[in-house]
Amino acid sequence: MRRAVAVPCLALALGSSIACATSKPLWRQPLPPPLDAPVVDASKLQRRTFANGARVLLLEDARLPTFSIGVVVPRGAGVEAIAQAGLATYMAALMERGAGERDALELAAAVDALGATLQVTAGWDSVGVHISGLSRDFDALFEILSDVALRPRFAAKEARRVRAEQRAALLRARDDPNTLTRWSFFETLYPEHRYGYPISGAISAVEKFNAAAARKLYKALFTPQQAILYGVGDLDAAALRARFEKIFGTLEGAPPLPAVAAPPAAPQPPRFVLVDRPDLGQAMVALGHEGIAQGADPRLELWMMNAILGRSGFSSRLVSRLRAEEGLSYSVRSTLVQRRAGGALMLQSFTEAGRIEKLLRGMLEEFEGMRSRPPGADELRRAQTFGSGSFSLALETSVAVARALVNLEVYDLPRDSLDTYRGRVRALSPEAVAQAAARAIHPERA
Repeated sequence: MRRAVAVPCLALALGSSIACATSKPLWRQPLPPPLDAPVVDASKLQRRTFANGARVLLLEDARLPTFSIGVVVPRGAGVEAIAQAGLATYMAALMERGAGERDALELAAAVDALGATLQVTAGWDSVGVHISGLSRDFDALFEILSDVALRPRFAAKEARRVRAEQRAALLRARDDPNTLTRWSFFETLYPEHRYGYPISGAISAVEKFNAAAARKLYKALFTPQQAILYGVGDLDAAALRARFEKIFGTLEGAPPLPAVAAPPAAPQPPRFVLVDRPDLGQAMVALGHEGIAQGADPRLELWMMNAILGRSGFSSRLVSRLRAEEGLSYSVRSTLVQRRAGGALMLQSFTEAGRIEKLLRGMLEEFEGMRSRPPGADELRRAQTFGSGSFSLALETSVAVARALVNLEVYDLPRDSLDTYRGRVRALSPEAVAQAAARAIHPERA
């Protein structure tokens, strides 16, 4: 004889709600509303501006015995002359090859012995020195950071090695179809501007680089008046602020470099550029034209438009049609490239050489379709969900949050931009996105 056995409810805590196994499966339940709250606890965040203009941003987070500190300057490869394209990348690599009393091997050994991570990064609009490690090693790592940021050695022997490495990397990149396609696209879009060349430079320029050129650019970029200093993690914010002020807050230097000049508009009429590489098994495609600068409006509307067009995976128009329906390509996407003085709206894909015309026609039709077929409410809602979700995923760690806050400083964006992002995205209407698309998309200039 069987007896009925009571099975306890298996519950999962979801914030303030409880989902029971006897109710609908979690994936069939309505999504909880996005949480509108500050990204950072204001009591844990400190901001200061020192007498020489340097800014400091400190975020305490003692959940793990680790920390990250850095020095960022809001100028990067975008300020280079075309004849020196790639010099910021070269300078950044050379800064990791010796600083203060340590040569390249000694610096690497000191970092490795502490299980730490040292990075000197060079982007289009900023250059940064970053170091991360265990809280107990704070004194030693702060010393290394100060040496690399203020006393890089720029040794001639290391300069020759870095030059050879950068040249070899550029040669290897020529064999990557995706990289070659992007390079060709920007060279066509901005033929007389620094944005028309790879951030890592041109071989003809790199071959002339030396320690003196790297040091000259370093002195022009690393001016105390525009430095952004940050610290995040298990640290004493007051003590770190005092150290930053003692080491960086009283320095004087050359005035900041001027802003990057805006690039010209895309050439007209439409242009078709063929990079003939018969050794490649497939044909890569990129099409588009100029976009908007970082921080320019209507950026939120264009982000949502881009998500609908080709950024949000299978729910996007490009993927739905060209991959799911027509099987023309495994991957197709659209990208909004944004830099301080300009940007681009670019579509990319690949297919068999014999199907390239059909793929191109489909891409152009969907590109123009963002103007002739405005997004519906459901499309926009999916894009808003994608935007809110990817935003949250990008800020999962305190280091990611701190660097996002530094990025706002680099581009002089409102300091509450992260806190208000999700609410601003949800407030967008299909009409606003359609109007932005009508102004921003120009297939006749592709």
